[in-house]
Parts: sequence; structure tokens; C-alpha cells
Amino acid sequence: MLIMLFCLEQILFNMVVEVPRWSNAKMEIATKEPLNPIKQDVKKGKLRYVANIFPHKGYIWNYGALPQTWEDPSHTDEDTKCCGDNDPIDVCEIGSKVCATGQVIQVKVLGILALIDEGETDWKVIAINIEDPDASSLNSIEDVRKIKPGHLEATVDWFKKYKVPDGKPENRFAFNGQFKDKDFAIEVIKATHIFWKALVMRKKMKGEEIICQNSSLCDSPFRCSDAEARAVLQAVSVCPFYFFIFTKFSFFLIFFFWILF
Repeated sequence: MLIMLFCLEQILFNMVVEVPRWSNAKMEIATKEPLNPIKQDVKKGKLRYVANIFPHKGYIWNYGALPQTWEDPSHTDEDTKCCGDNDPIDVCEIGSKVCATGQVIQVKVLGILALIDEGETDWKVIAINIEDPDASSLNSIEDVRKIKPGHLEATVDWFKKYKVPDGKPENRFAFNGQFKDKDFAIEVIKATHIFWKALVMRKKMKGEEIICQNSSLCDSPFRCSDAEARAVLQAVSVCPFYFFIFTKFSFFLIFFFWILF
């Protein structure tokens, strides 16, 4: 299934939820695996979790990504002076509802934060689920300050410190950690959408380790047949490690054919 970036005439965006609010498992779209399933990240053979950074518990928002976007590692952003992080653009959904891993929701973009993560630009879009009770009142980053006081400050604090328990230094930010407005955020999103288009059409030479296999993009050289896609799932289901992922998260593995591509 192909999930589009834009919905409702480019006023709203589709968001793919990777990590539910208040949880700790580092779930993510596996861009370097066939069909880009959502799975828990592994480092040095161990499943990854984010630590609880007082006073926060796990991720403090529903965390995920915008489909059909890509932060190009060969492109140096003129504002941040850093290259992209080779991933889809991240989203922090600040609504009150706890979403599920693999859920696709429609969000209203409110602003954006420019995290510099180990020398790479890692944009964090601030958005609200359109079904949230506060959605009609939240139309800008300034509205967030008024209606959800302290939430933006907590977001900066979280991203600044979340890697410290792993022995890494505090992260830094472009724009002195200030949030940019909705219009700026949408321009960044549109730019990453253009980078994604170039990637799936192989007009860019870097980022080749990303697997762009899909069955929906007619003009993409990476398009595969439905039979080939089913073969990938069947191969995953017989692997002991993936069997757990497949049986517990089979909906996501099937549903997320080509979230990114």
C-alpha cells in the first residue's frame, strides 16, 4: 500500500506513527530492509530503547515520520550548514491520544525544530492530530505556547539530553534551539519530498543503501510485482528473529509496504 505525503490539497499531511507516546522501544521504519517494515532498532545485537530522562517518561509525543520524504545526506542545508541524516523527516505529534505503532494519522503542521544530531540535520516537525480536541485551536507554533505551555521547552530538553545516558554528549540545535513557524516547516517538508522523488527515481547517487523496492510507483526502477513482495514477507516469516516481529506486528509488515517508497 502506498501512503501519500499530502492529503486534503496539501493542507494536511499523513503521518506514520512509529513510537507511541510514553513508550521506550525505539521503533522505526527500516529503510535499509526490503519493503521498509517498522521494527525495533537493534545496535550491537541488542534491541534499543530510549532512557527515561527525568521528568519525562519515554517519548513525550507520538513519534513518527512523514512518508515520501528524505533528508538527503548529500545536501548541505543553507540554514543549518549540515547535511541530511538519510532518513524520512521526523514528526512529534503533540496530541493527547496515545497512538499505535503503524497507525497512519492526518496531522496539521505547526512548526519545526532543527536538531543537529552528530553533525547531521535532523528536522523535527511539530504537528497535531486533526482528531485531537485541541486541533481546531492549534494553528501555529505560538498557539502551542499558549495552549500547551511548557511543551515546546520540554521537547527541546528531551532532544538535547536523550542520548546522554548512552554516554554521548548533549545534542545541539540550529537557530539556537528556537522553533521555526509553520510556513518554514512546510517549505522544509516540500524540499525533503523533492529529495525523495529524486531518490526513488535514482537521480541521486548517494543514499543508495536505502532500499526503494515498491509495487506502487509506476515510474520507479525499483518497482516490484505483488508476487515478489509476497516472497519477501514469506522469507521474513521463516526467520526466527523476524518470526517474533512478524507474528506480533504482522499488520505493520504487511501494511507498510512502501511507507517510504
